[in-house]
Amino acid sequence: MTPGARVAAAITILDQILTGVPAEQALTGWARSSRFAGSKDRAAIRDHVFDVLRAKRSLGEGDGRSLMIALMRRDGHDLAALFNGVGHAPPALADDECDAPVPLDTPAACDVPDWLWPAWQASLGDKAKAVALVQQTRASVFLRVNLNRASRADAARLLAADDIDAAPVAGVDTALRVRSNPRRIKLSQAYVDGFVELQDASSQWAIGRVPVKPGARVLDYCAGGGGKALAFADAYDAQIFAHDINARRMADIPARAARAGAKVEILTTDALQDADHFDVVFCDAPCSGSGTWRRTPDAKWRLTEDDLDHLGQMQKEALAAAAALTCTSGLLAYATCSVLCKENEDIVNAFIDNDGSWKIVSQEKRLPDADGDGFFICVLQTKKTT
Repeated sequence: MTPGARVAAAITILDQILTGVPAEQALTGWARSSRFAGSKDRAAIRDHVFDVLRAKRSLGEGDGRSLMIALMRRDGHDLAALFNGVGHAPPALADDECDAPVPLDTPAACDVPDWLWPAWQASLGDKAKAVALVQQTRASVFLRVNLNRASRADAARLLAADDIDAAPVAGVDTALRVRSNPRRIKLSQAYVDGFVELQDASSQWAIGRVPVKPGARVLDYCAGGGGKALAFADAYDAQIFAHDINARRMADIPARAARAGAKVEILTTDALQDADHFDVVFCDAPCSGSGTWRRTPDAKWRLTEDDLDHLGQMQKEALAAAAALTCTSGLLAYATCSVLCKENEDIVNAFIDNDGSWKIVSQEKRLPDADGDGFFICVLQTKKTT
């Protein structure tokens, strides 16, 4: 496909997304109906679509065509070469499409919904604009090195043998940032042999913030695909358990654990009710994902005030349920990939106000930057001694 044809395809997909079709569904549907497109074409079109979704407001909103015009203009491309109607490229620009963009107010320039901007500012203070602008850019791909299989340097050398350049991330001893050929990772020998796993550096950092004693029973309560359970299994000499209210989300854990040489016991909801209490319960609660919007930009535009309120209730319930599974002398870790106080500090404070038997041991927030996504973690311990 020509560069212009890729732009035209992105316009078609964006128009579907703007009618309410989820981004992944629109991309998959287009790919299935366009068998002529090669892997490089699909990757380039996906990049166009997600670049638009990260900055939809600052690009002027509008339809797929106007958004792609604004994106190509912003990124310094030759519009006449892309919009010329040749070889399946979009038609040439009309006079009014050549106009300079109109200056935007702050929420629009920062690509934050108007209704969310006050909470965004309250949560991030003088960093509100900078963090929002970071979310307009692509996130790096990160790997977690299974240190029971290889050192970080050895893993980087194995990746290099498959033409994947990866460099250490400062402050996270298990993390590598992929600097070239990220789409080759799952075919690389390092990945196939379980030396590395795909996992954001901030998630890896969070595991290191939770102290785990040898032999401890550790529960990843909202496990999903089990990335954090596997990280705990690699980092600590402990018994690791995984649970998710939707058991299907955990379907890949056995294969991932086998590849990594890790042991993770999956607990269904029924099995969890009969299990002994745990020394550490890690509760990675459902959230808006506001710290990861570089990766899932359409989630930012789909979020509503009602959704945020509903998530808050879910977070309160999840934290209370996780607390009930923690043994008397144990640790309870509450985590989200959100940067909003409403999903983080406010949830923890409400929990403590409701149950005065808990105290905060540590509480930290990472903001999205070159070294990872936004992430919040609070480690709590009961004040009870018996």
